[in-house]
Amino acid sequence: QVQLVESGGGLVQAGGSLRLSCAASASIFSGNAMGWYRQAPGKQRELVAFIGSGGNIYYADSVKGRFTISRDNAKNMVYLQMNSLKPDDTFVYYCNRYPTIPYGYWGQGTQVTVSS
Repeated sequence: QVQLVESGGGLVQAGGSLRLSCAASASIFSGNAMGWYRQAPGKQRELVAFIGSGGNIYYADSVKGRFTISRDNAKNMVYLQMNSLKPDDTFVYYCNRYPTIPYGYWGQGTQVTVSS
C-alpha cells in the first residue's frame, strides 16, 4: 500500500518553531532519498530539503541554517524541524521520495502558516 501522511503543521508567529513528521510506506521509503517539498496555491511545488538513505543532506538556500531534516529508517519516518520561521515559509508542506516520480502519489500535506 502506498502511503504518505504528513503532520505537525499549524499557525505560528514569526520566529517560532514547528516540527513536521511524515509517515511513509515502505514502498516509498526503503532505500530512497526522502524529501520535504512545499507549495503555495497556484504555484509550483518546490524542494525544501532531502536526505539520502545513507544520510547525505541537501537544503534549499532559503531554509539553510533554519531547517533540519532527519529520518528514522526503522520507522519509515521523515522529520523536518523548522526554526526561526518567517511569513515567507507559509506553504503546504509535503514529503515524498527524492527525486519524485512523474504522476506519482502525493499525500494530503500539512499547512504551515507563519504570522508576522
